Amino acid sequence: MTMTRPLFNTEVLKAEISQIRQFDDKVSTFGDLIRLTLGQPDFKTPDHIKEAAKRAIDGDFSFYTPTAGYLPLRQAAADFVREKYRLNYDPKTEVQATVGATEALAATLLTLLNPGDKVIIPSPFFSLYESLVRYAKAEPIFIDTSATGFKVDPAILKKTIAAHGDCLKAVIFNYPNNPTGTTWNEAEVKEIADILRTYPDVIAISDEIYSEIVYDQPFVSLGEHLRDQTVVINGLSKSHAMTGWRLGLIFAPKYLSEQIVKTHQSLVTSASSITQYAAVEALTAGKNDALSMKEQYQKRRDVVIKALRALDFEIAEPTGAFYIFARIPEQFGQNSFDFCYELARETKVALIPGAAFGAAGEGYVRLSYAASLSDITEAMNRIHTYITQHSQ
Repeated sequence: MTMTRPLFNTEVLKAEISQIRQFDDKVSTFGDLIRLTLGQPDFKTPDHIKEAAKRAIDGDFSFYTPTAGYLPLRQAAADFVREKYRLNYDPKTEVQATVGATEALAATLLTLLNPGDKVIIPSPFFSLYESLVRYAKAEPIFIDTSATGFKVDPAILKKTIAAHGDCLKAVIFNYPNNPTGTTWNEAEVKEIADILRTYPDVIAISDEIYSEIVYDQPFVSLGEHLRDQTVVINGLSKSHAMTGWRLGLIFAPKYLSEQIVKTHQSLVTSASSITQYAAVEALTAGKNDALSMKEQYQKRRDVVIKALRALDFEIAEPTGAFYIFARIPEQFGQNSFDFCYELARETKVALIPGAAFGAAGEGYVRLSYAASLSDITEAMNRIHTYITQHSQ
C-alpha cells in the first residue's frame, strides 16, 4: 500500500523504546542475572495501604472521580507537602492526581508547549523528558552538568536562558536526580529561583518523585522558592513502593493547574479510583512509610560506594534517590554500552549504560541499589573479580 502522506507523528517515528528497557531486555538473554538496572523499589507496598485498597473495592468505590482527583486525596496531598516541604497549595484548584508521575509530566508539557518552543534539560537526564518535549514539536536544549558535579551551574543556566530568548518556554529540573543521585540544597535552590524569577515567562518543571529519599539533609522543593512559576511533579511510586499502582501528583498555581487539567482529562479522564482511595491512606497514616526504606537504601548505598571506589570508579556523590552514577575506569577504553554488555555477559550483573541518559552520561554506568543487600554484596564481589582480572 502506497501512502500519500505520513501515517505517523514524525517524532514518534524517530523515537525509540527507552534505552534502559532495551538494554535490560538485551542482557536478559544471559540467564539468571543480578539486576541493578530498573528504578523500582524492592520493598512491598505497606500492608495498611493494601488494606485501604481492599476496602475501596469492597465498598464499590469504582466510579470516575473528579478529573483532578478524589478531593480527600488532593487534601491529603496538600497537607503532606505542606508538612514535609513547606509548600502551600489549594487542594481544590492547585492539586491534581495523575496516572503516575509520567502522565503528570506528559500533561504538563503538552499543555505548555507549542511547536518551536524550547525547553532546557540538564544532562544526564531521564529519557522521558526529551521524548515528551519532541512529541510536542518543541526543541530540547541540553546543559551538560558532568563538569559541575551533576548539578545545574547557575551561571551556565543564566547564559543558556539568555541565549534562547523568546523561544524558551520551560526548564526541567530533577532533584534528587535520576541517574546520578545528586540533590540540591536550599542555597542552590534559592539561587536557581532568583535567576528564573527574572524570566517570568519561563516555567520551571520540578520532578521531585524521589523527594522522600534524601540522605543527611532535608529535601528542598523549588516550589517553595518559586511558587508562581513552578509545576511540582511528585507521586507515590518511590516513596511508598507503589510503582504499579500509578499515582502521580501535580502541584501548581491555579493559572497553570486550570489549563493542565484539561490535557489530563483528554489523556486519561481521571486516575484509578481504587488507587486514589489507597493513596489517601499512604499520605496520612503512611506519611512516614519511606523512612524505614530510606535507612535500608542508605546502608546499601554505602556498601556500593566503598566497593566501587576501591576499584577506581569515580562516583558522583549520591545524596538522594537510589542510584550510583560511576565513571568507568580509564583502562577499559570502552563506551558505556560495551562495558555494561561485557560485564553482564561475564559476571551476570546488569547495570545501565550511562549513555542511556544523554551524551553527558557517556563513560558512566548507573547502578540501582533498589535491590537486596545480599544481591548487592554478591554483585560487588563479581564486579571486583571482573575489574581485577581485566586490569592485569
